[in-house]
Amino acid sequence: MNLSENIPWVEKYRPKDISDILEQNEIIQTLRECIENSLALPHCLFYGPPGTGKTTTALAIAYQLFGPRFFKERILELNASDERGIKVVREKIKTFAKKKINDNIPSNYKYKCPPYKVIILDEADAMTDESQFALRRIIEENSLTTRFFLICNFVARINKPILSRCAIYRFKNLSNDAITNMLNNICEREDINITSKSINKIIDYCDGDLRKAINTLQRLKFLSVSKINDNILNDISIKINIK
Repeated sequence: MNLSENIPWVEKYRPKDISDILEQNEIIQTLRECIENSLALPHCLFYGPPGTGKTTTALAIAYQLFGPRFFKERILELNASDERGIKVVREKIKTFAKKKINDNIPSNYKYKCPPYKVIILDEADAMTDESQFALRRIIEENSLTTRFFLICNFVARINKPILSRCAIYRFKNLSNDAITNMLNNICEREDINITSKSINKIIDYCDGDLRKAINTLQRLKFLSVSKINDNILNDISIKINIK
């Protein structure tokens, strides 16, 4: 079996350039300028509905700044809903924020590699108040050497002292057309035969969440059928809750 077959499609088709982020045009334009002037990149807070490109945008910025060679060394990605306690903040986040970086960048390296690291904290609104207080102190103490990308669905759950230290960007729901185009592109590349009616049914189920739509499509593909149609969707309606 080809190892690439085991890669989740949300990762396989995740953009590495923010220009490929769907429909968040004003945000992308502003962040593109920040990438060009990488030393001026602020701490960022991305909020909005799930599956609209928040995490993808943060990862794409990091990739464009550091490239494949230094990406793993300079980036720490955590999911706060799984690792939200004060211990994780103190041990993982604080340790990485204080970690010295390799500043020996080859002169012919085409990426900017600014002199800081990036911490991406997904689902930051799941953090406890105690953890957020500790995080604020870490942000204050390490701003010169670390940039923070906080990602959440509900900005009201983030403490005001943290909000005041971030540039805040609201991501909007994706249109059905954007999701349809993405799903059709994946179907073409994965050799999936699917009806437009079935695509629409997936979109209705996923309610503007592109990640959920791609995951649903991949699950349907693994039914090992040559064509995805309404009968297939109805057969697994209980499993994936398509109505």
